[in-house]
Amino acid sequence: MLNRSFLKAGHTPTLFAAFLYFDVSFMVWVLLGPLGVAIAKDFHLNPAQKGFMVAVPVLAGALLRLVAGVMVDRIGPKRTGLIGQAIVLTGLAAAWFLGVHNYNQVLILGMLLGVAGASFAVALPLASRWYPQEHQGLALGIAGAGNSGTALAALFAPVLAKSFGWGNVIGLAIIPLAVAFVVYLALAKDAPEQPAPKRMGEYLDVLKVPDAWWLMLLYGVTFGGFVGLSSSLTIYFNSEYKLDPVVAGFFTAACVFAGSFIRPIGGALADRFGGVRTLIVVYGLAAVGLTLASFQMPSPYMALAVLLFSMMSLGAGNGAVFQLAPQRFRKEIGVMTGLIGMTGGIGGFYLASTLGLAKQMTGTYQLGFLGFAALALFALVALAGLKNKWRAVWPTLANSDGDAVPVRV
Repeated sequence: MLNRSFLKAGHTPTLFAAFLYFDVSFMVWVLLGPLGVAIAKDFHLNPAQKGFMVAVPVLAGALLRLVAGVMVDRIGPKRTGLIGQAIVLTGLAAAWFLGVHNYNQVLILGMLLGVAGASFAVALPLASRWYPQEHQGLALGIAGAGNSGTALAALFAPVLAKSFGWGNVIGLAIIPLAVAFVVYLALAKDAPEQPAPKRMGEYLDVLKVPDAWWLMLLYGVTFGGFVGLSSSLTIYFNSEYKLDPVVAGFFTAACVFAGSFIRPIGGALADRFGGVRTLIVVYGLAAVGLTLASFQMPSPYMALAVLLFSMMSLGAGNGAVFQLAPQRFRKEIGVMTGLIGMTGGIGGFYLASTLGLAKQMTGTYQLGFLGFAALALFALVALAGLKNKWRAVWPTLANSDGDAVPVRV
């Protein structure tokens, strides 16, 4: 995948800085999920409260992605990223020093962590603007593999919480964030191709284009499923299979690593075969995996296998959606990344919260999984209906901008 043409096309230090910033920010964004078992024990939370607790950072991050996307187009991705990282570092330091003493304060902390989740709308445009159309899928797949930060949280947070207490994990998270901040400051560089600033209302003109809404929906399913499961699986494995929180964290980390590191492969496959064709396969596989997951497996290892399959399908879909987005909205990629990322986060909020509600109301997670499987099938059917129109129209739009590179849809 990393051929000479790709390495010569863009700016490797910026691509690395975007990945690291995204990776560490995502680690912090979903921190309440891996810490959820310990927090729930201290504050005596029911399943619905646990589901809402891990969903709040996802929703906050979703809404803030639109803000970050507009800032990217107005002041550039590098400065936007520096501001976001400074806010998260300051907020975590304050939370650690003052302490988190009740459920309401946990929710406030979750809203702060949403700023880290908005990093998506910064890291992807930062990388995208350095690469031509034919390498968009792979470049954004590599930058987007920062999703793996959610696995780092699942892997280390429960272990550290057992040794030092979950409150001190908040303080320890400052260390990798500070390292990423320094690397980003030193290596990240805005691409020469930057759009001219617009009036604030003009940034939302893309919402008048139906294709923008479809891309938002597509990512709401792939990334929504990915981050919703990333936030919930530690609690799920602990609740359903009585696994120790540390072991549940290891299981969750395996699922997240699988879904994260297949993202560049999904982008590369979309570069080669087309994003639409790749996504149609992805949604079918995800629907199968989520449906199987809704039936509680007889052992945690069988459940792990099914959820690994589901997360890999969703992760590949994340890469494929962002092979399509820059081809249709290259000049508006900052705000479009914010909008698409926002709906991805909303999808994650929906899944995480409905899993908790399903458990609270029915005693199982089945309805939560089945509801999201139905969304995947809907996305598949919608995409099958759109593919011929997109393949006919998008190359014409690209040529009208003077872009000689064929669009691969």
